[in-house]
Amino acid sequence: MSENAYANPGIRLRATHHHVDREDEVNLGFWVFLMSDAILFGTVFATYAIMVGATAGGPGPKQLFDIKSVVIQTAALLLSSFTYGMASLSLKHRNGHGRLIAWLVVTLLLALVFLGFEVHDFLAMFAAGGGPDRSGFTSAFFGLVPLHGLHVTTGCIWMVALIVQMARYGIDEDVMLGLQRLGLFWHFLDIVWIAIFSIVYLGGLA
Repeated sequence: MSENAYANPGIRLRATHHHVDREDEVNLGFWVFLMSDAILFGTVFATYAIMVGATAGGPGPKQLFDIKSVVIQTAALLLSSFTYGMASLSLKHRNGHGRLIAWLVVTLLLALVFLGFEVHDFLAMFAAGGGPDRSGFTSAFFGLVPLHGLHVTTGCIWMVALIVQMARYGIDEDVMLGLQRLGLFWHFLDIVWIAIFSIVYLGGLA
């Protein structure tokens, strides 16, 4: 990798930003994807907002939500955003390859903690009679929250693929582009989760 790549802040690939190169084109396309994903989440949020009171005599948020578990999930996911940022900063160091992989592994473990608690909560909701077929509320809930969990799972798979790619080929331009896009994706998922935590969980238990 060139001196300029290491001298750049963050994980920018080139020292100059005065022309559109492959990095800009790829990232622009990924921003378009994220905007379309934001529209998808906006739609399911709107559906949830309409259906949250439609319990059909079944259990509602106060009967189904475990706020302690949700707080742990929130802490794990937000902390994973910090550790991913530390992984990105490792690219500024000439010998940061091992440090980068270590921070990515920590990020991955935190994401798995998040997913583990989330799946546990879903199973508890099923056991309490709060499956997606119970009411409009539970249908809307399982249309929104597991959708975010599916995105986190996809991010975990992507992260594993990047770790394997780095272990085999080192840090090349393709890896750095992947890290940039995964960073955008990961922080986007944090923003969506903050909205879920505030609207679904805190709003439901208020």
